[in-house]
Amino acid sequence: MWKREEAAKPVSPAAAASVTGAGVGASRAGGRVAERDVVNIGKSVVIKGELSGSEDLTIEGQVEGKIELKQHVLTIGPHGRIRAGVFAKSVIVLGEVFGDIKATDKVAIRDNGSVEGDITAPKVAIAEGARFRGGIDMQQGARPKGEERPAAEVKPQPQPQHPQVKATSKAPQAASPGGN
Repeated sequence: MWKREEAAKPVSPAAAASVTGAGVGASRAGGRVAERDVVNIGKSVVIKGELSGSEDLTIEGQVEGKIELKQHVLTIGPHGRIRAGVFAKSVIVLGEVFGDIKATDKVAIRDNGSVEGDITAPKVAIAEGARFRGGIDMQQGARPKGEERPAAEVKPQPQPQHPQVKATSKAPQAASPGGN
C-alpha cells in the first residue's frame, strides 16, 4: 500500500542541490546552481593588520587594523568584534565595530548591533535596539567639477549691519529698574 522507498528518495538531484545551496546566497540559473563569492571568518579567528578582498565577506571573529572591500558587502556577524577602520560598498553590522565606517552605498546597524565611530555613507539605517555613538555624514557623493570649491575659496557671508537707533522724541527716557 505505502511505498517507503519512494518517500525517502529526494525528487531529483537538481532539486536537492537548489534546496541546500539556497541558504548560502546561491541562485539557480538554467538548472545549475551558481554560488555567490562569500567568504566567512569564523568565531575563533583573530586577524591583526590589513584585510582586503574582492568578494563579499562575513566576519564572526575579531579583526584589528583596517578592512577594505571597495566594491563588496561586509557583514559583521552577531559574534564579530571589529576594532578597525572599515571601507566597503555596503556594511551590515550585527556585532560590534569600534572605528570609522566609510561606505559608497549604505551602512545598516541591525538589532543588537553596535558602532562606536563616525559613519560616512549616502544611506544609513539604524534599527531599534541598535547602539551608535559617533557622527554621521550622509554625503551624496562627489560634486560635479563645476560645483567644487576648495575650502580656501569659501568666503564667509557678510553679517547684516544693524542701523543705529536714534531717539527722535524729546521726552525724557525712563530710568532702568535697579537705579543703573
